Amino acid sequence: MKGYSTIFLKIAVILIGIPVLALCIFWVPGFVGYLHFAILIGVYATAITFFFALYQALKLLRYIDKNKAFSELSVKALKNIKYCANTISIIYAGIVPFLYPVAEADDAPGLIAFPLIIIFASTVVAVFAAVLQKLLKEAIDIKSENDLTV
Repeated sequence: MKGYSTIFLKIAVILIGIPVLALCIFWVPGFVGYLHFAILIGVYATAITFFFALYQALKLLRYIDKNKAFSELSVKALKNIKYCANTISIIYAGIVPFLYPVAEADDAPGLIAFPLIIIFASTVVAVFAAVLQKLLKEAIDIKSENDLTV
């Protein structure tokens, strides 16, 4: 049971990544002539950052499987996830001004709402990762204090 306790979460992380990869390969290239080049670069930069965050999540789950959840490696993985989420928010905040003319031309206000939803979701992930990182760091500090007193 030791190595299989997080198998469901690992599968979920992989299943989250598959549709994003499919969108980047099959759907986004269809908009090359329609969207501004900066938007396409931003989308692919976001995808790279997203996949790095997923990789960090898989590493964190592997640390949990190996009973290294309370380690500096786990704290580092959470910190990287936090940075990735913040980077995604910044990228999409930079994309919004380029989307405004496209939304005006097509009379599509949802085109502006979509990046705002992504900014909000990635900010929530960043805050959650920061809270978990802080709690994990405090737990590690308490554990190391207890180990020193024993």
